Amino acid sequence: MRLRSTRTRLGLAVTAVLAVTTLGAGTLATAPAFATAPVAAPAQAGEATGLPVFPEGSELGGVGTTGFLSYSFDSGGNRKLRWTSYAGGDPIALQVPEGGGWALGAGDVLVTGDASWSPEMRSITLRNMATPAAPGVAIDLGALDGNFVAVLSPTSVLAQVKKADGSAELRIVTKDGAETTSRAISGLPADATDFFGSTAHDGFVLVGYETGSADLRTGGRALIDVTAGTATKTYPAHESGFGYGGLGFSDSHVTWFGYEAGRGDFITSVDRVTGKATVTVLGSHLDEWYHVLVGDRLIYGNPSKPAQALSLTSGETVDLGITATNAGDVADGSAVLRGSRAADGDGLFRITAAQDGTPTVTKVADTAELVIPLTIDQVHVPETVDLDKSGGTVNLGWTLSDRDATLDVTLTHIATGKEFRTNVTRPASGTRFSFDWDGVIDDADAPNGKYAVEAEATPLGGAGEPAYQGWFMHLTRTYNPHDLNDNGSTDVLARDASGQVWRDDLRDRPDDGQVNVAGRTRIGHGWGIYRQIEAVGNVGGAAHGDVITVDGAGVQWLYLGKGDGTLAPRVQVGTGWQIYNKIAAGSDLDGDSRPDLVATDSAGVLWFYKGTGSYTKPFAPRVRIGGGWQVYNHLAAVGDIAGASAGDLVARDKDGVLWLYLGRGDGTFAPRIRIGGGWNAFTQLVGAGDLDNDGRPDLIAYGRDGARFYRSTGSTTAPFSLGRTLLYFGEGAAFDNVS
Repeated sequence: MRLRSTRTRLGLAVTAVLAVTTLGAGTLATAPAFATAPVAAPAQAGEATGLPVFPEGSELGGVGTTGFLSYSFDSGGNRKLRWTSYAGGDPIALQVPEGGGWALGAGDVLVTGDASWSPEMRSITLRNMATPAAPGVAIDLGALDGNFVAVLSPTSVLAQVKKADGSAELRIVTKDGAETTSRAISGLPADATDFFGSTAHDGFVLVGYETGSADLRTGGRALIDVTAGTATKTYPAHESGFGYGGLGFSDSHVTWFGYEAGRGDFITSVDRVTGKATVTVLGSHLDEWYHVLVGDRLIYGNPSKPAQALSLTSGETVDLGITATNAGDVADGSAVLRGSRAADGDGLFRITAAQDGTPTVTKVADTAELVIPLTIDQVHVPETVDLDKSGGTVNLGWTLSDRDATLDVTLTHIATGKEFRTNVTRPASGTRFSFDWDGVIDDADAPNGKYAVEAEATPLGGAGEPAYQGWFMHLTRTYNPHDLNDNGSTDVLARDASGQVWRDDLRDRPDDGQVNVAGRTRIGHGWGIYRQIEAVGNVGGAAHGDVITVDGAGVQWLYLGKGDGTLAPRVQVGTGWQIYNKIAAGSDLDGDSRPDLVATDSAGVLWFYKGTGSYTKPFAPRVRIGGGWQVYNHLAAVGDIAGASAGDLVARDKDGVLWLYLGRGDGTFAPRIRIGGGWNAFTQLVGAGDLDNDGRPDLIAYGRDGARFYRSTGSTTAPFSLGRTLLYFGEGAAFDNVS
């Protein structure tokens, strides 16, 4: 039965992560016990024999001294490469660069690179699978104009390097810490090119190459002493063999693969003592022959012909009793065949030479269906993301052990419990599942703060349990003085005829140029007692925007914003405010990073109230900054809309002309600038913060046709351009105060 977690189960995983409150943002949270327990898999052949399992349906990808590589193809046609140790334990999933390939040699050294065919690899990484937890060693052969030939050790490779004159040179390239060095191999023909190599062992490696005049190129083979950096022996060959591979050597012989039309596949072997060369014909190339060298025994066969062990010394042939499909040689001089034997079935069989040279066969792995637990191997979730700096989105990703999976993701805002959920059905590349989150939950901008980021990966096909992972992420945005629920977007307050106050949460970014409303919430009632209501930004010292009101008796009240869209109970902060017929607040007028307030009295005097940052006394004593302001019937503090040194003010006169007063940064204003007419169509003007996320504060105008959005341009002569919004659409007579 396919085991599928329920929402209750995933919820427990979320709860487990939320409980780890002592961990900082970006700390890996521990999943509950049920999420990390080993998967109970069906009994497999390897369990009965104690042998590791070669996965059914896989291909042999290479054999090492302590383990082997296998690979299969997922539903997307991508190769899944795994390392299995002969000592037991779970197979290790390996990442190969997209479009890249691999090679195995020098014991257990895996080379992965940027090309599917190893001789074309230039950017490579070496990883010693004998100690798989050790970091890989990256070598940029491209910087040397080189290509991979063979692996020599966990830190060095043989590479063909192109010289300045266009000829090729064989070099040993070594990475020691951050330093890459190389040294040339001597003793090779000067015109040799198209190098390819064998498995290196005992300090030697056999290479093949092409040499000779341009019109008569032939092949060659050379045994390289790696320590000395020289070719100790060369052998002629009728062709290069580049692309065929098939090189092997032992203490007694060297061998290489060849092909001729009409002759088929054959092996050339040379006695290292006598120099005697022998050709062993295998047969038709279509028969898929394999071959390896163990001591003086040439092991060969194909899927229809049982493996034979031919003594290159005596000519004696022994049937090994194994029907195999392919084989690989090992750096210790042994070889491994993948196939089956009547006595013990399918698997991997190691061939070694006894003391007298007789081949010995030992089964080292069973073929069986392998149920590998799905794991989340890497988490690509930033500890902190500023959505205003990232363009409004953040990429969240998880690298799984298998691409045949789906990923359920839950983001939970710890302070409020608000959740965002999505399902990622396929990887973006390789086994990395990712998506771009736009910072939205339930069609509204998500609140700032700490999030638990939960991932549940479920294997396709019903095999195995889901995998769980938890992470913390901190979400931030640029401060917006008109933001009451700490989600970066402007909130607009409106009082209706019954005295109820409503908060409209606007979206942080326009949609195709239009500012949209995320939702409306009632946050107060009985506000009909107030003559003036003004959203003033953070005047009380907390992190969120606040509201100032003045009642009919001239008492000034402060409502501190709680950061969740609601307001704390009111606090009296002043008296005698009945003398003012207009107030405007929210702009920093003196450059101290705190919002200030201006007010006009019945005589037309403009007074400046400096913000203090104290919720008990939010404004310093007033300072007179001008007269003649009785000509205006509306003021709005709009922030720095024109790029000057401080916040600005707009004022509308009784003829509907709008005037701009640029802030000087000391609480006073430059002479007014006429910026438009016809503004008597509106009853309210609101400096509403940055509505379109361009870094400049904008303006909302409310009147009989609802609201208009005016985008700030940064110009002093034409500071606004008309945008679009559905705020208060059809509600032009619904509210008597908007702030």
